[in-house]
Amino acid sequence: MENYFNYFTEIEEHFQRRRGTILLLSTLDWALIETWKDAGIPLEAVLRGIDAAFERWERRPSKTRKVNSLAYCAQEVLAAAEEMKEAEVGTARPEKPDAGFAPAKIAAYLERNAAAIEAVTAGLQISSQALANESAKSLREIAAGMQENTRLEDLERRLTVVEDKLFASLLAATSDERLVAVRTEADRELAPYRRNMSAAQIAQLQKQYVNKRLLERYGLPRLSLFYMQ
Repeated sequence: MENYFNYFTEIEEHFQRRRGTILLLSTLDWALIETWKDAGIPLEAVLRGIDAAFERWERRPSKTRKVNSLAYCAQEVLAAAEEMKEAEVGTARPEKPDAGFAPAKIAAYLERNAAAIEAVTAGLQISSQALANESAKSLREIAAGMQENTRLEDLERRLTVVEDKLFASLLAATSDERLVAVRTEADRELAPYRRNMSAAQIAQLQKQYVNKRLLERYGLPRLSLFYMQ
């Protein structure tokens, strides 16, 4: 994947530059970036889409309201991705080498996440404690097996499996009332942007939003390499 480790920060910084002021991205914004990443949308397409959305906004006769969410750019991002896909039909696209971090740095990141999970395990419900401990153990095993030739895409898939199991456990341990409240919150934030998104994208965003809120609630870290600092 292009700009593998820079995907999130490049999008955040580009959006802030086009907006002209620093605006901390919301939970919805981060979830949206994650849906683009999961959909395999190239970074270049996202940046083009952001530019196109702001150019459209700048042509408006009235600009009393600023662009306050990446969701405003969603339709243009998808359009840019389609244009790039059509332009590449019939052309071989050489794979770029991963601009990855050294195995020791990745291993340290995995160890930190394992320690962070263990630190909050006691505060989880009994039903989630065993899986949390298992997740921490898996991260330490992955860290111990890091090699120079470890493929980052393969590693990311393994981390996704560990994280998905955590999400499933947290969902099962969270009350219906709490989940309804989080989903209501997600729907409220999504409401102004629904017309710019497909039903599948909205469903994925809602899922990502809920997952992110659950991790925040229980003090658990994201495991993806995209969050490695």
